[in-house]
Amino acid sequence: MSGAPVLEARSLGRRFGPVRAPERVDLELRAGETALVLGANGTGKTTLLRMAAGLLPPSEGELRVGGASPRGGGAEARRRIGYLSHAPGLYPELTAAENLRFFAELHRIPDRRRRIDALLEEAGLAGWEDEPVRVFSRGMIQRLALARVFLHRPDLLLLDEPFTGLDRRGAEALADRLLRRAGEGGAALVATHRIEAAARIGDRAVVLRKGGEARTVELAGADREERAAALRDALEEGER
Repeated sequence: MSGAPVLEARSLGRRFGPVRAPERVDLELRAGETALVLGANGTGKTTLLRMAAGLLPPSEGELRVGGASPRGGGAEARRRIGYLSHAPGLYPELTAAENLRFFAELHRIPDRRRRIDALLEEAGLAGWEDEPVRVFSRGMIQRLALARVFLHRPDLLLLDEPFTGLDRRGAEALADRLLRRAGEGGAALVATHRIEAAARIGDRAVVLRKGGEARTVELAGADREERAAALRDALEEGER
């Protein structure tokens, strides 16, 4: 892809006392590309996404989102980013539609009703729009949380274990959605342990390792089975 990178990391790391997690991440992510973040627990997957979202400062190295530090961009930087953490970021006492309306107003989205209706339909939640989120199953909550993230059509999606709580059909639907968003020019950084689902969407993977530098694995041009095999091999190597 041409143009400036949507996300750029150079020798990026975060220290927690004597521990670095992640350590020396180098990544360039352009419009239309998806990068996976893989690694064992404690290697810094969530920390990497939090730094990219501007919620945590790096200890070393350089990080830019849209050409600027994600911590200094203010409202404009937040508009460019859609961030899903382990917490769904929803209000349990509000209905599904009320949750999405709240975030649509926050992002000043035009034609909010049509956009919300379309997202609820895509999430398989049509008919549940007037039910409070507190009665939803784990999978329904995850699907609504993903609808919230896609709501304002961000340039960069930062997704931390987005396949959690989704059955096989839901995981395939999310992969389809991410591929469509990439076709529209959106970029995504996706931390996951679901190799089979991830193999459909990744152009490259950043494999984080305990006590070692991150490794980048190129996946573009390989078929799904080849990608899955390359990801499994990289993970096994990182755990040695």
